[in-house]
Amino acid sequence: MFYHVKDLQFNARVSKPDPKFATLLLEQFGGANGELAAALRYFGQAFGAKNPYPDKYDLLMDIATEEFSHLEIVGATIQMLLTGINGDLKNAADNSEIMKLLNGKAAKEDVIHQGMVAPQFFVCSAGTPAYTNSQGVPWTAAYINGDAQGDLTSDLRSNVGAETRAKMVYEYLLQFTDDPYVKETLRFLMTREVAHFQMFEAALETIKPNFPPGVLQSEPRFSNVYFNMSSGNDFTGPWNEGTTTRLGETIQFIENPIEYVLETNGLLNHEASGTDRTEEAVGKVDRQMSKLKMEEVNSSIPEGVMQWNTPLPDESNPEAERKTTNGATKRRKAAKK
Repeated sequence: MFYHVKDLQFNARVSKPDPKFATLLLEQFGGANGELAAALRYFGQAFGAKNPYPDKYDLLMDIATEEFSHLEIVGATIQMLLTGINGDLKNAADNSEIMKLLNGKAAKEDVIHQGMVAPQFFVCSAGTPAYTNSQGVPWTAAYINGDAQGDLTSDLRSNVGAETRAKMVYEYLLQFTDDPYVKETLRFLMTREVAHFQMFEAALETIKPNFPPGVLQSEPRFSNVYFNMSSGNDFTGPWNEGTTTRLGETIQFIENPIEYVLETNGLLNHEASGTDRTEEAVGKVDRQMSKLKMEEVNSSIPEGVMQWNTPLPDESNPEAERKTTNGATKRRKAAKK
């Protein structure tokens, strides 16, 4: 259930109309890394988390709802930056804000040129924000359809990347406006991306185990191999020397991949090295993880008629009340673990 509060989460302000920057800001309204994409991304992910991870469902719904409020902030800012366009298209008053920008033929042509990257401002929406990016390309669900994979550890990692990209877009947008009030709004929105980044990262760390994503483990023969796939100056670092970050395996550096692939018959004869993991051990973990994930999901499925809302305790049936309370307690304990 959504309830709309007419005041913005952050009171957006602008000093004066700026059609050019309004066009750029569309990137965060209907672009790939914008607020609409973020809101729908987390909204969709939340459904799969409802029963197995009720605490993460709460997190995802909270942040999704906040992203909708950020979409409202961006839309309001765009609307204010286009103040006067809608009215002028209907009744061009000489004293309107937009007409001050259109003083003279050259000025008018310049403003039209600024808006032509997103012509819907002038010929379609008359100044109302449209669900497109800054180039006028319509928003598409293709931006987010791969971000809900049915495994929460994968989804949360995707979200960390999404917040990173959105933060960078705001950082770049800040360089294209001199309006102190618009900068104030953009800094707020950028900061919330940083906050969400940390929230998703923290949520990921509460799920154990969380590496690798999914159920199946990696094959010991290839999980710590680095192929030197380029010529010239070779650089070393923790990505190709020492031990791997998660599995703690000694990295095997293959200096000449072409020669090595030929020697090992296309890696078929390559043997595991630098790791204590074996195929037998991996198979055992695969079975354990399969059982764990299956029980995690199955145990969250209620008996009988299913309903999304949490039922109120039935005062006339103490036994039902105990079952409801115990079920909620078990879910909370499981979530903490």
